[in-house]
Amino acid sequence: MARMYARKKGKSKSSKPIKSTVPIEMSVEEIQKHVVELRNQGMSSSRIGIVLRDKYGIPDIMLAAKKKMTHILQDNGVAPKVPEDLYNLIVKALNLREHLEDNRNDLHNRRALQLTESKIRRLVKYYKGRGVLPEEWTYRLERAETLISQ
Repeated sequence: MARMYARKKGKSKSSKPIKSTVPIEMSVEEIQKHVVELRNQGMSSSRIGIVLRDKYGIPDIMLAAKKKMTHILQDNGVAPKVPEDLYNLIVKALNLREHLEDNRNDLHNRRALQLTESKIRRLVKYYKGRGVLPEEWTYRLERAETLISQ
């Protein structure tokens, strides 16, 4: 599939092997307890997955715990208010805005900011449709700065 803003195809990448079981000796409750503990330490979902893989030998949280990580976090009341991919795009947009304040003639990064904010708006539209974000949620610079500073 072609990329949206570039006239070239994406790079191929490896995919996870298809498995239906995970060879671990931890119970589902222990895995969920580790996920909540790591989240309370301030780790993001992707970082939690890396720690579980490297330290505890859990290659796939979905197969091991029979739930997605976001569902585990929601059930325990420690889920982030904004999805992680949207949060990372907002951080990227804020860093680009800060860079452009110092370098006003940087046209390449001005275009990168436009593309990033476009991705944010598309992702917000997707999450509103899925019910993850409330319908009145909008991306604004002031809201983004307060969201990141929390």
